[in-house]
Amino acid sequence: MTSHEISRPAIVVVGASRGIGRAIAELAARDGAPVVLVARSIDGLHVVESAIKQAGGEAFSLSLDLASNDAARNLEAFLSRQGLICDVLVNSAGYGLRGAATALPSADQVGMIDVNIRALADLTLHLLPGMVARRRGGIINLASVASFTPGPYMAMYYASKAFVRSFSEALYQETRRTGVTVTCVAPGPVSTEFLEKSGANRAALFKVLPKASSEYVATCAWRGFKARRRLVIPGISARLAILMAGVLPTAALLPLVGRLQLRGNDPCPCGSGKQLKHCCRAGHPKGGTASA
Repeated sequence: MTSHEISRPAIVVVGASRGIGRAIAELAARDGAPVVLVARSIDGLHVVESAIKQAGGEAFSLSLDLASNDAARNLEAFLSRQGLICDVLVNSAGYGLRGAATALPSADQVGMIDVNIRALADLTLHLLPGMVARRRGGIINLASVASFTPGPYMAMYYASKAFVRSFSEALYQETRRTGVTVTCVAPGPVSTEFLEKSGANRAALFKVLPKASSEYVATCAWRGFKARRRLVIPGISARLAILMAGVLPTAALLPLVGRLQLRGNDPCPCGSGKQLKHCCRAGHPKGGTASA
């Protein structure tokens, strides 16, 4: 017998300790497959694992630092020890920061590349070949409406989500005749800890767009994946935002997004250390750097 025949297919959810990842894990567990919960916080994972088991599901927890170079190998080793193979991978982990690129710590910004891009790509490239060989399963990657436009004052986050969408849609086309599905999910603002931790909840842009619940986005994502869809955009407001981003010329879109993401008490992008309302904006009513 081969290892494929003696191992059980499992659903691996990365970023499962909270938010959309947790909601997808709980949905997936109801389908009857074992669910492997992956995140850095083991305490958070144990809470989700306990909830799934109480509901009659089967779950395993793995604390993993996605920023480490051996994260994918450690995940594969864990699956092997449990007698599991990854049938479906959900890449839901990620973080963002709001503020001028010149004002935010460079290490924190580059860290977004490690988690939002490199870790997602590494896990995908490690686990996708096995899915293709078995001609089943697939991947759900969480992008954002932010992936459809550059994002002044959240530059690295928007760029990282653009990578996720481009990478995912290309892989969808490459694997569409293999029995494997790669689905990209691009929600608008979601009521999770992300908005608070990133500071995005204080930006006008994220106050204008209605916030969806994690459960709603997870349901759309799971149904879309099972329907073998390439791209899932949960909610009408998210679709309208993407439509606007596609219609407006970049020269108009950039200052609009920039203004909606700045607040007067944010540090001025010029690096003076002063609040924006007391610095460049006072001398440049159109918004200084945001209108460039």
